[in-house]
Amino acid sequence: MSILINKDTKVVVQGITGKEGAFHTKQMISYGTQVIAGVTPGKGGKKDVNKIPIYNTLKDAKQDTGVNTSIVFVPPSFAADACLEGIDAGLDLIICITEGIPIKDMVTVKNALDNSMTRMIGPNCPGIITPGIAKIGIMPGFIHKPHGNVGVISRSGTLTYEAVYQLSCAGIGQTTCVGIGGDPIIGTSFTDLLSLFKDDPETEGVVMIGEIGGTAEEDVAEWILENNFSIPVVAFI
Repeated sequence: MSILINKDTKVVVQGITGKEGAFHTKQMISYGTQVIAGVTPGKGGKKDVNKIPIYNTLKDAKQDTGVNTSIVFVPPSFAADACLEGIDAGLDLIICITEGIPIKDMVTVKNALDNSMTRMIGPNCPGIITPGIAKIGIMPGFIHKPHGNVGVISRSGTLTYEAVYQLSCAGIGQTTCVGIGGDPIIGTSFTDLLSLFKDDPETEGVVMIGEIGGTAEEDVAEWILENNFSIPVVAFI
């Protein structure tokens, strides 16, 4: 099994006509992800280079295609609004790749998330992948090994790839790998994801990677002890 995404996840790309959005849309489609819509205001009714239909708003895209998950490739000054649009549209999941979103903007997004049913990964993150099934983000798919029993959670994008590569080289496959982002305010924490992995019958261990700054690592260590978390966790802090 996996957490958060699977073969039925229907993805919309916000910022699909930008350089990064177009490139990674192609990579996600090649991996097998169901990318079925894009959003770029003012370009509704057209198709992108991957023949994906483009909409002016996320609400229109959801109404027409039934998308339930978005990935945000939008410049920092507009990225918070893109996330808020996803929350307003009632999406299940938002993955925000954008780096450099002002903290004050993320305070607004975090407050909106706390009053919604939407979950967000990021910002400033590499995304999420269920190996062999779907990837939503910028992770290189070829380093991941499907049909495994280890989940990966990381604040660092680069160290996510390094941990996954070493696991795969050792013959250890992964269930789901999530880069949560290293910004001060993020949508989903270590503890949020450990709670999901706890309920995944195929995840028998978790690799968790921290980063300099903040108390996220100390917080999750206390949470593991207080909640008698039964799955082995290997942490790199």
